[in-house]
Amino acid sequence: MNKTVTSAAAAVADIGDGSSLAVGGFGLCGVPEVLIQALHAQGATGLGAVSNNCGVDGRGLGILLAAGRIARVTGSYVGENKEFARQYLSGELEVELTPQGTLAERLRAGGCGIPAFYTPAGVGTQIADGGLPWRYAPDGSVALASPPKETREFDGRPYVMERGIVTDYALVRAARGDHHGNLVFNKSAGNFNALAAMAGRITIAEVEELVEPGVLEPDAVDVPGIFVQRVVPLTPDQASDKQIEKRTVRG
Repeated sequence: MNKTVTSAAAAVADIGDGSSLAVGGFGLCGVPEVLIQALHAQGATGLGAVSNNCGVDGRGLGILLAAGRIARVTGSYVGENKEFARQYLSGELEVELTPQGTLAERLRAGGCGIPAFYTPAGVGTQIADGGLPWRYAPDGSVALASPPKETREFDGRPYVMERGIVTDYALVRAARGDHHGNLVFNKSAGNFNALAAMAGRITIAEVEELVEPGVLEPDAVDVPGIFVQRVVPLTPDQASDKQIEKRTVRG
């Protein structure tokens, strides 16, 4: 089955207001920039984003955030985006912070059809006990707090129950892919991309290099095509447009 779509705009055209999105990437590494830009141009609003972080100011999901298109974020790290902090603290944005490993497993579980699982991460904290501020009121008070979660003991050790995550759509970026939707990621750019791809009911992948079916070595495939519904081949300019989040030098 040929899953190639002619453009990013066509691939995201049916994403409606209020849709939930699982988005790959970590910082600015492996982020589906072209699909995010297409979604920004498309105009959907009230979106719920599930991603490790929400991009940075002016890149990644930060583009949608700055435009007021994101209503809720589930993530594990938000420290590089000043607009994110402003919207959260002013009560414009609902935020569910979750431990990074727990977020990864919630996405994987959702993709595998597992509704919930138990983990020791967060036991004895507000992650399990509730009370984390999900949304602030304009006056700085907590308008919505996280609810307590079910806990159980296994072999004398306490665990907290976490729900698997399934989203309406997933946006991911791959280094290589074929017309059937099989994807290969480049080293650390894989980060949350494979997990996001599994969690989306409709997964859209932007691919830096599109190859014919059979070219990819089966053992090299990171996400099989069964998880991917749409493939968007990138132009050379789009594929090479990669920003470094923090430049460092070594003497």
